[in-house]
Amino acid sequence: MAFFPDVNKIKYEGPDSQNPLAFRHYNPTELVEGKSMKDHLRFGVAYWHTFRGAGGDPFGPGVAFRPWEDGTDSVDMAVKRVKVAFEFMEKLDVPFYCFHDRDVAPEGSNLRETNANLDKVAKALKGEQERTGIKLLWGTANLFSNKRFMHGASTSPNADVFAYAAAQVKKALETTKELGGENYVFWGGREGYSNLYNTDLKRELDHLAKFFHLAVDCKKKIGFGGQFLIEPKPKEPTTHQYDFDAANCVAFLRGYGLADSFKLNVETNHATLAGHTMMHELAYSSINGMLGSIDANRGDLLLGWDTDQFPTDYYLTTQCMLVILGQGGLAPGGVNFDAKVRRESFEPIDLFHAHIGGMDAFAVGLKLAAQIRKEGALQDFVKQRYASWDTGIGAKIEAGQAKFEDLETYMLEKGDAAPNASGRQEYLENLINRYLR
Repeated sequence: MAFFPDVNKIKYEGPDSQNPLAFRHYNPTELVEGKSMKDHLRFGVAYWHTFRGAGGDPFGPGVAFRPWEDGTDSVDMAVKRVKVAFEFMEKLDVPFYCFHDRDVAPEGSNLRETNANLDKVAKALKGEQERTGIKLLWGTANLFSNKRFMHGASTSPNADVFAYAAAQVKKALETTKELGGENYVFWGGREGYSNLYNTDLKRELDHLAKFFHLAVDCKKKIGFGGQFLIEPKPKEPTTHQYDFDAANCVAFLRGYGLADSFKLNVETNHATLAGHTMMHELAYSSINGMLGSIDANRGDLLLGWDTDQFPTDYYLTTQCMLVILGQGGLAPGGVNFDAKVRRESFEPIDLFHAHIGGMDAFAVGLKLAAQIRKEGALQDFVKQRYASWDTGIGAKIEAGQAKFEDLETYMLEKGDAAPNASGRQEYLENLINRYLR
């Protein structure tokens, strides 16, 4: 049975194509900097938004038309949904997908039954992976939707909730390993606080770190070779989340001796909610050796919440790819479309339009970033701007060969420090615009 009978496999037709069900820029076999677009971008489909999202919002229930759904949350429906998902992904020609445990399989009346449900659906997932060659980019556990997690999971004031979350993550890790997942993500949806009057802040942070250390131990014990990732987000649903932004996560991981075991999965909409650009969050993660993967979306800057829109802004995708290319790629991470169609885009065909647009936008960003890097204008400008650090007193400072008294002597002799040359911000913005013509 075909669930998308009117859609053939999406193919590259070039920038002049008028076919809305074709790629205009994403050519998976095209080489950029010596590597195919497919290998650079490592696109993934988010199971939760694409196959479980119903278009609901705070002001109304879901409106999405999904003819394959039977209105239940049964295991049989979950197995059928696997067929839907892989037909979609096969026609879209993406190499990866991502899921939370509760996206793919329903909870049972107890943990044992819940685990059995996941086993049944994982068997169907594995069968479709083997049939299509589509792989699991990363798995994760939903530790935020069930009411048991209303006060957090590993940071809950209830030790039983911590224990349940640990058992759930253990099972999700085992399932991710069984399905050949290349990464495993932790997103602390309710790991934070709404009010400090009722919160033991230090104890919660200590418990969060303990949870991560236990996860690392479990990973080693079961032989999971994938990369652990933490996904920063500043707020929503809590007032303050402990994985606030990239800098916060790096400091936390280093402070608790976890930096060697984790990298970051950075999301655009989370970056903007934290008051940063995506390029900033990517660059900060990268310079600390912790940029592992990205969730590709965008937010509406007129709204103050996580809208998870598909990325269609070429400036955004170019900035992303400048950082990603600069560190040599994302593998074993990738570009996961943690994005959802708008409530008004309720027909199944809209899922294809949304993903095609996002994939084309990242293909454009990849090619533009490669061109900018090839011509070297940005790198040359930055190198020249910091040239005073390459020789003389600057080189001595960086080498640790100058003390305060040495610098005092140096400046007493020189008399004053002249300002550097202009930063040329407008010139550089104009320069980037030339590539996006």
